[in-house]
Amino acid sequence: MMIQLMILLTVSVGVAVFAYYKKTPYSIPLVIVGLILGMLNVPIVDESKRFITDSEVFQIFVISIFLPALLGEATLKLPFSHLRENKSPILSLAIGGTLVTYVIVGFASHYLLGLNLIVAFTFAALMSPTDPISVLQIFKPLGVNKKMNAIIEGESLFNDGVGVVLFKISSIYLIAYMQMGAAGFGQGLILFLKFAIGGTLIGLLFGYLGSISIKRIDSYPLEITISIIVFFGSYLTGEQFHVSGVIAVVVAGLLFGNYGGKIGMSPVTKLNIHNFYDVIAFIANAVIFLMIGLEISQINIGGRWGMIALGIVIVLVGRSIAVYGALSWLKDIPARWKHILNYGGLKGSLSIALALSLPRTFPGRDDIIVLTFSVVIFSLLVQGLTIKPLISKLKIIENQDHIWEYEEVISRINRSKTSILAWTDMKNKALLMESDFNELVAQQNELLNKDYQLLASLYESYPEIREEQLKDAKRKAYYHQYQTLNYLGSNEVISQNTLEEQQKEILEKIQELS
Repeated sequence: MMIQLMILLTVSVGVAVFAYYKKTPYSIPLVIVGLILGMLNVPIVDESKRFITDSEVFQIFVISIFLPALLGEATLKLPFSHLRENKSPILSLAIGGTLVTYVIVGFASHYLLGLNLIVAFTFAALMSPTDPISVLQIFKPLGVNKKMNAIIEGESLFNDGVGVVLFKISSIYLIAYMQMGAAGFGQGLILFLKFAIGGTLIGLLFGYLGSISIKRIDSYPLEITISIIVFFGSYLTGEQFHVSGVIAVVVAGLLFGNYGGKIGMSPVTKLNIHNFYDVIAFIANAVIFLMIGLEISQINIGGRWGMIALGIVIVLVGRSIAVYGALSWLKDIPARWKHILNYGGLKGSLSIALALSLPRTFPGRDDIIVLTFSVVIFSLLVQGLTIKPLISKLKIIENQDHIWEYEEVISRINRSKTSILAWTDMKNKALLMESDFNELVAQQNELLNKDYQLLASLYESYPEIREEQLKDAKRKAYYHQYQTLNYLGSNEVISQNTLEEQQKEILEKIQELS
């Protein structure tokens, strides 16, 4: 098992490194590589492929291991003030939008695709929420407006819990409730509230206990361990008591990150706990998106192309009606934002994992899996690849022209200085005549003066550039100080106590700059 995981992680990291150099989110390349590897016979990865595409393994990794960690990481860094300021659009989309999508996709799948009601609404439950793993990984690097980013992040975190509850009701209880008629609707509503309220209460309990437990502790390894217990403990407890584990971990993470962060986390702890979960999130995301590609490549379409195409259209239309309808009463959300919120409603690994969790005896399971996998691959490859051009076309990203101009000026200045250093070295080695050297340097200095004047103008017009540059300078100095202290400590020039005290002070200053 460990060898298979190491091969999977190695491939994932290799693709992520490639994406890093190409300055693109790594999720899409990973899915594509997963699809290719799934279709090819590559001896070194075949055993890993068989291991990962086992439906139970996929469920365990995505639902029980990666999901609590990723939800915890996202909520830990999400200021509660952002949710409070944007509560109207977030709740409208996470609750109203999700339910509207569920109803539209459910009935449309029944009448247009010919699925029976149970199968249709189980598929609808899988398509109702956006996937937080996919949404956050693709949207975070795009640099959209902070308010819009808060709405996207808040919706993806909260509608996930609603979607999982709808999935459980549809796949387990819907037949019984339909037979009860009108009374069944009331029973379904009560069950929905039980899942949601129960998950919220468990999340509040774990978040509060975790927060007060770190109040008098100043040891970041211990506090990170407590955070793991908070995230996984709330999720598993919620599932154990048959309420929403997803809602539990979202609430616990928000409380622990905000309240716990305020009363119990020093700047050093915040820096280390955020760095720790950055690494966890990267590993989880990298492996998940490769797993999606591998899993999808194993699905047998079996001549269902017409059903797949219509299913994708139904999901897109359902999402559109839900988003524009849920946000229609909010006047402070521009129309172009609504277009992005609609188009950016990506599906991902959670939908696949839930679909695979259906018992093999579940009627219509094959149709649900084919439809779910098809919508996910369309969502990630088509919508995921085109969301950035759409954001640029709609001018959602704030004007960055002055940043590009700054980068070009800095590049030219450094090119000029490098040229002068190279010519100086050539002159010293008698490879360049003094007169030629002076002429070349004079020409380059003329260009340098122009660029320095332009740089000064940029600093004056956009003081935030200079402020960020000063922050970077201070941060770099602190890193050098940290390394110098390590050298002094390793050579026993200073004691361990002095080393730790001084390094703690440096880390606090770095955290303040962040």
